[in-house]
Amino acid sequence: MRVLIAADEHAWGGLIPAIRQTLPDMEFVASAGHAAESLAGFDALIPGMCRVDARLIATADRLKLVQQAGVGLEGVDLEAAKRAGIMVANVPSDHSGNADSVAELGIWMMIGLARRQHEIADCLAQHKLGQPIGLGLMGKTVGLVGLGGIGKALAKRLAPFGMRMIGVKREADEAFAREHQLDWLGTMAQLPELLQQADFVVLSLPDNAETHNIIDANALAQMKQDSFLINLGRGGLIEKHAFLAALESKKLAGAGLDVFWQEPPDPQDPVFRYNVIATPHIGGVTDISLAGNIKGICDNLRRLRDGDAVIDRKA
Repeated sequence: MRVLIAADEHAWGGLIPAIRQTLPDMEFVASAGHAAESLAGFDALIPGMCRVDARLIATADRLKLVQQAGVGLEGVDLEAAKRAGIMVANVPSDHSGNADSVAELGIWMMIGLARRQHEIADCLAQHKLGQPIGLGLMGKTVGLVGLGGIGKALAKRLAPFGMRMIGVKREADEAFAREHQLDWLGTMAQLPELLQQADFVVLSLPDNAETHNIIDANALAQMKQDSFLINLGRGGLIEKHAFLAALESKKLAGAGLDVFWQEPPDPQDPVFRYNVIATPHIGGVTDISLAGNIKGICDNLRRLRDGDAVIDRKA
C-alpha cells in the first residue's frame, strides 16, 4: 500500500519517520513542500496543509482515503471526494492530546503577553530590576471564540487561574456553560458582546464560509482598548489589514499567533514589527499530541490495508 504525505520529510516534528516505523510494510512518500501535484499511484493521502481540491482529486486512480494528520479538513473538497468514492477522516483533537497541547500554548501566549515579554530582554540588558510591570490573569475576562476540543481544554486549564470565562459557539447551552465553568455562553451571533467584555480573546475555530475574517475591522473596533487577541485556529479567521491597523493604533495591546495567512509566513511580514508572540504552527506539535496523531493515522491505515471499515472522524 502506497501513502502520499504532502509535507517535507522532516516536517511535523518527526511524525513521518514514526509512521514509517509503525507501519514498515507500507510505502510512505513525502512530497517536496506542503503540496501535492498528483495522487496517481497512491492508496491514501495525508494532506497536512495541502489543499485537496477537485483538480487534485481528479488525478487519483486508486485513492481510497484522505486521512488528515490532525483535525483540519477545511482544505479538503469533501463533495469532490465523495463523488470520487474517496473516504475522508481526521484525528479529533480531544482524542489525540492535540487540544491539550494547543491549549497549553495558548495559555503560554496569554502569560507572555500579560507579562510584556517583548520588553524583558531590554530590561535585563539595561540592568533593570522589577520591570516591566505586567498584568495578572486573576480577575481578567477571557473570551473563548469556539468551544470544540481546544476551547474546552482551554476552559479546563484557565479555571484555576481565577479568570472570568465567557464564550460563543454555534449553539448556546446552559448545561455546557455550567460544565465548563463559563460565566456566560452565547451563540456566534453574540460575538460582539464577547468582544466588548474580554481582556483576552482566543480563537480556536476552523476557517470556513461562516468564520472567514470573523475578526474584521468592525469586530476589532468592538474589542476593549488594550485587549489581546490570540489565534490558535486558522490565519483566515482574522482580516489582516484591519489587524495590522489595530496593532499600529494600539487598539490591541498585542497578539499571539500560531497560525498565519500564508504558511510558512514571510519572516519580513510587517506583523512581526508589533507586540506579537509568534510560533510556527506548533500548537499541536508535542510528544503527547504527536503520539496521539500517529496512533489515529496508523489505526485507520491498518483498517484500510486489512479491508476493515475505516473510522470516519470528520465530526
